[in-house]
Order: sequence, then C-alpha cells, then structure tokens
Amino acid sequence: MASLSASNHVARVLSVANHVADVDASSRIANSWRRCLVNHKLDPARQGPPQTLTEAEIRHVAGPMEETIRLVTPELDDLARVLRDAGYCVNLADANATMLFSRLPGEADARMFLDWKIYTGSNFAETFEGTNGLGTALAEQKPILVHRDEHFRAQWHMFSCAVAPLFDQAGRLAGAINITSCREDLERTAHQLALAVTMEATRRMEGAIFRGHFRNAWIATVPGDGGSGLVAYDDDRRIVGACRSARALLGLTDGMIGSGIDLSRYVKFDHHAARGTGEIVELHHGDGRPLGQGHVAPPLRARSHASRRDAQVDRFDALHRLAGRDPGLIRSVKRLRSIGDHNLPVLLHGETGVGKDVFARAIHGASNRARNNYVALNCAAMPESLIDAELFGYEAGAFTGARREGSKGLIVQADGGTLFLDEIGDMPIGLQTRLLRVLENREVWPLGALKPAAVDIRLISATHRDLGRMAEAGAFRADLYFRLRGIEVRLPALRERADRADIIRQIAGEEAPNCRLSDEAWSQLAAYPFPGNMRQLRHVLRLAGCTAEDGVITDADLDLPPFGGRTEPDLEAAERATIVAALRKHGGRVTEAARTLKLSRATLYRKIKQLKIETAQ
Repeated sequence: MASLSASNHVARVLSVANHVADVDASSRIANSWRRCLVNHKLDPARQGPPQTLTEAEIRHVAGPMEETIRLVTPELDDLARVLRDAGYCVNLADANATMLFSRLPGEADARMFLDWKIYTGSNFAETFEGTNGLGTALAEQKPILVHRDEHFRAQWHMFSCAVAPLFDQAGRLAGAINITSCREDLERTAHQLALAVTMEATRRMEGAIFRGHFRNAWIATVPGDGGSGLVAYDDDRRIVGACRSARALLGLTDGMIGSGIDLSRYVKFDHHAARGTGEIVELHHGDGRPLGQGHVAPPLRARSHASRRDAQVDRFDALHRLAGRDPGLIRSVKRLRSIGDHNLPVLLHGETGVGKDVFARAIHGASNRARNNYVALNCAAMPESLIDAELFGYEAGAFTGARREGSKGLIVQADGGTLFLDEIGDMPIGLQTRLLRVLENREVWPLGALKPAAVDIRLISATHRDLGRMAEAGAFRADLYFRLRGIEVRLPALRERADRADIIRQIAGEEAPNCRLSDEAWSQLAAYPFPGNMRQLRHVLRLAGCTAEDGVITDADLDLPPFGGRTEPDLEAAERATIVAALRKHGGRVTEAARTLKLSRATLYRKIKQLKIETAQ
C-alpha cells in the first residue's frame, strides 16, 4: 500500500511538468515542483535521509550565526513551549537550510523526528530535498506552509512544515524558522494558524536581532500597513540602520543609510518627549502628515547609566513586575527578597502555562549568580533514555552514538549559575537518586567518567503535581522532595489572579502592539477561564494580532475553544499514588491490584502506561 501511494505521488509530481496536474498550475507548490524537476534534476521517488553535517562541520557553519542564535534563543524556546503539545518540532536554520538549533516535542513525536534525522545538522535545501517548507521558504524568501503530500519527495508525505524566513538587521536573509509536525489528526487549517504564530514569533526575533546589533543607538519603532519597522539613529539624528520593513516603508537603501541621511527627512517627532525607555510618541512623515504612534528607545549606555543608580533595588524589579498586584505573589516575592543570595533551593508549584520558567529566570536574574549560566531542562519533554546523558553528561565513547569528544551535562554547564528543572515530578525514580547524590555531595559523575566533577549550582525546580502527596505514596523520593523544597512558591492560575485584567492588558500590548481590543473581545477574554494560563493567553493574542483587520481585535479573532470545567491538577497525582499503593500492596501483581481498585486489567495497564508507573517485571 505504501509503495502504491508513493507511486501515485510520483506520478502526480511528474504530471506538473506537463501542466496536467490536479493542482493550480500557477501555485507556489506547482512552481517549486517544476524547479525541482527541471532545474535541480531531482527524483521524487528517491529514498534516504537528508544530508547531515558532523559535529565539527556544525560548529564551523554555526560560527557566523552565533550572535544571532544567542539573540533569538529565548523566543525560539517560547515558540517551542507554545507548540510542543501540538507535536511540533521547532528549528532555526541558516540561509543554506542547515538546521543549527532544534527543539523536539514530547517523547512519542520526538522519536519520529530523530528516526528521520530532522534535527540539528540536517540540511533541507530545495536543491537537495525538493519542495519542503524550509528549503522552499528560503528559495522564495517568503513564508510558506507545505502540507503532507505537497512535499516533492514521497517519503516526506507524513510531515507538515510551516516556515518563515528570518532577516537580519540590514534586511538580508539570515535563515528561517521552521516548525514541523507529523500529527495526522491536524488539518491544513490548524497548520495555517501555527504558521501565523511562527511568522509573528519570527518578527519578534528580527526585532531582537536589530536591537542587539544597534544597542548603542537610538531606535524608533515606526508603524506601517504591513507591520511596524525599526530605524536606528545616532545622537545627531542620522540614520545608521533600518530593518527590512522600515526600508520598504520609508524607501531607504543601503547607500542612503551609509551616507548618514537625516532621520527628520522621513520621520519627525518630539525628541524631548522621547528621552525615556520605550516612550510612546506621535510620529509624522517628513512632510508633516500624521504617521501614527511609535516608540523610541534610548541607547544601551543610557539605560545602563540609569540602572546603575540603584542596582541593588532594581535587580528584583522583574520579580515585582511578575507579581503585579496579586497579594499572594507579592508575599512570595517578599520572601524571596528576604533570603537574598543564600543558596536555598526553590520549588515553584503551579499549573501548566502559568510562567514557571519566566519566574525562575527572574529569580536567577535577581541573584548574585545572574552573570553566570541559567540552564533549563524540561523533565517531561525529554525522553527518559536521554535525560541521564543530558543532565549528567558523558565521556567520549560512553555509549553507542555518543559524541567523539563527549558532552558536558546540564549540571556542569550550570556551574556557578542556576539549574532549572521543569516538571520535576516526571523525573524517573532512578534519576531522582542520582540528582539527590549531586545535591548532597555537590559533584557530578558523568557517564563513563573515572572521577567526579565538582559543581556549584543553585537549583530551581517546578511542577504542576503535588510532590508531597507523591512522596507519601512512594511515587517520588521523600528525601529529594525535602531537598528541593528549600522555599516553595505557588504560582496562581491566571483565572485566580487578583490582577487578571492588568495581565490581559499587558500581554495584549506585548503580543499585539499595533492593535486594540474591541469591547466584545475584552468581555470574552475577561470571562474565559484560560486552562492554558499565560501561555494560552499569549498564544491567543499573538494569533489575534495577526488576523485583526484595521488594527481592531474582535471576538471573531479570538481562538477560544469551549471550556466547561477543569480537573484539579493534583487529582492526577492522587490517582497515581492510589495505583502505586495498590500495586505495592499486592507485590506488583496487576490482576489483584485491578480487583482492589475495581478496574479491568486493560484499564489499569493503560493507566500505568499513561501515568508512567514502573512495575516489577
């Protein structure tokens, strides 16, 4: 059946060359197929993995992209968190379609990507792999969705790829942001929404690249029909840089920018009203016509000078901003301030999507370790077989497939800084024992190592589970639980926040800065329970900002699925604890445990697998 399907696909691709295919002859997919057949001389029936670089080759290729990767990594991580549950792999590729950064989805979906070599080092240029999201978006320098059998090569028919090209501070093609899913249950419309989210995330990455490159210049954000543009200028108001959209909006060229042309020829505003960070100002065209509202940010040196005036107090500002006006969080931040730089482990507890990673980063930034590494690992997203090597590292030749030079584990990488373990409740029992040993001895034994490596880390953990109840039931090591719980901070769900309205306004301003909410949209947002919390709110407003017409977000722009109720997050932990207790009582015998629990054996086996309960063999 598979070979017949592949034959049909090959016949359909070949028919495009003769303009008899059942696709729009002028479509981008059809044009790409023709390029692959006529220009690249590719065979749609060819089997085999993509070209993949060695570790040394990856380092060589990634060298020129190092600063870009650093600037966009926070946004890439956020995009991966938003799309992980939908089974998407997130990649950053260079302009030659070589993947240099990858974030895989959950365990089941991750295995598919690993098997097909869709990860760091793989090359998906259209000239090699035919029509595919990454290669075709880069070839045309336009966003694209390539859905399943729209791929040129038959073997990629199970994947759907949504890709947006990434442009640098001078408007040059720097690479692309690729998201790929192998989920068969997602229709094309779902992937189109994911593409819109990716395009918006890519726009923010381009902003981060621009601001990072021109950190010592003034930066004006200029509104336009196709989105805002960024213009950098010096103290004499001469333009020193402009992003791709600003160049198109204002008609700027490299020559004009290189000559140091006067900003006021294109954009005018009251500079005295724009001396603070991110001030909103009224902008006008050079001829005086209204242009709309924009933002002006001062150079880094000006911001640094202001921050040095009271650095000791300001380092907790991020935590205070996250606490907002919620009384419980305000009390928690006061407690965190009181422990200062004491190396006390922190346990964050809250539902999925409340912003545990953001809060952990703020704790790291407020500590005396802020200058050192913040290293994060999601224990639920990483396959169990890989967590050990990722966390503790390994020596060269420690196992089949290991890197020739070995690998530093995340704990060693966090030496002197902070290690954040998200979803710690999903860490396997065996690894809990090794982690406890690290916390007690302050040293790590990499796989295959002959001696330990001393480490100095501050540990921040996070979970949505009730670890105390899990520890009582034997599903989590009690001694590790008390090691992790130096101070516990509960992060409330969005629906529980006393300052919920403030948060909606703030995130709307961040995710859809050029839009306003209609009364109907505001009413819907205020009433919706947001089971996905902050993450879902950002996702909804990001998408709404992409689809809004005339800068107004209406209720039709809000992707709010029906939600009638919610199971408390600790019920899953309680169910797991009950099953573990029954299995322990009956010596691991599933039949007898099922009889005690009044469940069928099939149901109990399914729950054991779903809750990742280890049973005696």
